[in-house]
Amino acid sequence: MQPEQPDTNTHNEKPPRAKVIRPAEATAHLKRVVRASLLALAGVLAAVFAAAAYIHPYDEAGAPRTMSTHTQLGMPPCNFATLTGKPCPSCGMTTSFALLVHGDVSASLRANWVGTTICVIWAVTLVWALASGLRGRALFVPNRRGAGELIFTCVTGAVVVLMLARWGVLLVWG
Repeated sequence: MQPEQPDTNTHNEKPPRAKVIRPAEATAHLKRVVRASLLALAGVLAAVFAAAAYIHPYDEAGAPRTMSTHTQLGMPPCNFATLTGKPCPSCGMTTSFALLVHGDVSASLRANWVGTTICVIWAVTLVWALASGLRGRALFVPNRRGAGELIFTCVTGAVVVLMLARWGVLLVWG
């Protein structure tokens, strides 16, 4: 049995207080973080579109390419396509983006219609992120908890399903 410890806390001493963050301070901080994140997202997407504008998606004869334009950015050729002779799920996406940015919608759809879809989604997202970042809140996203994450997850899931479905069709029917 241990001896009882004497009570060293007299009634005059107060325990140290934790810093209290007032709701207004927390909201202001969150607003700055959200604003910075949205503006950073807009910047990243603007860089993607700038890269797509930089790429020349046509061959020497002026015919639209269907894939491999990403090598103009210093990236290596697709390993999957090199090894198997078949396209990977994302083959043609960079070309599709570049063709759409250059205004060639039909060639963009032929290169990779899922890439065209993603390009349109990202263009809308760029405008939304810029407007939301300047406004300081996520526009058109319900205030319910988790609504933004649900929207992001559903859109991402739909794009992945479309990408894999397109790839499956290419593998089966060439």
